[in-house]
Amino acid sequence: MMSILTEIIAKNSDRVKGYQSEQLHLSMANKAPFLTPTAPDFRLIAEIKRASPSKGIIDATVDVVAQAKRYEALGASAISVLCEPYYFKGDFSDLEAIRAAVQLPILCKDFITTTAHLLKAKSAGANIVLLIVAALTPTELATLYRFARALELDVLIEVHDEGELAVALKLNPRLIGINNRNLETFAVDLATTARLRALIPPTITVISESGMLNVPDIATIKATGVDGVLIGEGMMRDADALQVMFR
Repeated sequence: MMSILTEIIAKNSDRVKGYQSEQLHLSMANKAPFLTPTAPDFRLIAEIKRASPSKGIIDATVDVVAQAKRYEALGASAISVLCEPYYFKGDFSDLEAIRAAVQLPILCKDFITTTAHLLKAKSAGANIVLLIVAALTPTELATLYRFARALELDVLIEVHDEGELAVALKLNPRLIGINNRNLETFAVDLATTARLRALIPPTITVISESGMLNVPDIATIKATGVDGVLIGEGMMRDADALQVMFR
């Protein structure tokens, strides 16, 4: 049976192929660095997320620019923008509109599998891109990682288990995301962060992703020693309740 991750990538294959023929304007000036010496000890990447395969519709009518400005005012360190249209109801036009409205670093949250996709993210105004180890071969991951860094993009390399982490560490990355959600089954286990954080060198910035819906969840993750969290559904549903952790 096809996994959810494989299904998402297959569904988006024609969309991704279309980026190869686009005439894109690349600016090397849209730098809003995420990895800086002055970054807070515990960072929030707040996500714009209309829907997901596991939760269905979260907020189909969200004003993405207003939401991004709200996140900025609440003290987020960066904004994650879903650009996948079929399962998450996102679009690159969301990223472009948010880039024009806020000064924070922006993460392009998508299922990136080609260099053309990276160019699309850069041209839309992203400062950070997501590369999912489970979606790529080690060779593909290495190629995309090097290409993204050549574009002056920060790269959040996402892992879910020890095998994926071993692949990611071979690249000597600056930034790793630990996804508490299994992308094969979409089951969530917050203990994933504690287990994998212990295996990552302290020189690497580590972000925990998925499954944090309230302040106790965030406190549990913070106690593992990660450098920050990426929160989508929780921020979309009640950003005011969660932001106390980042003040």
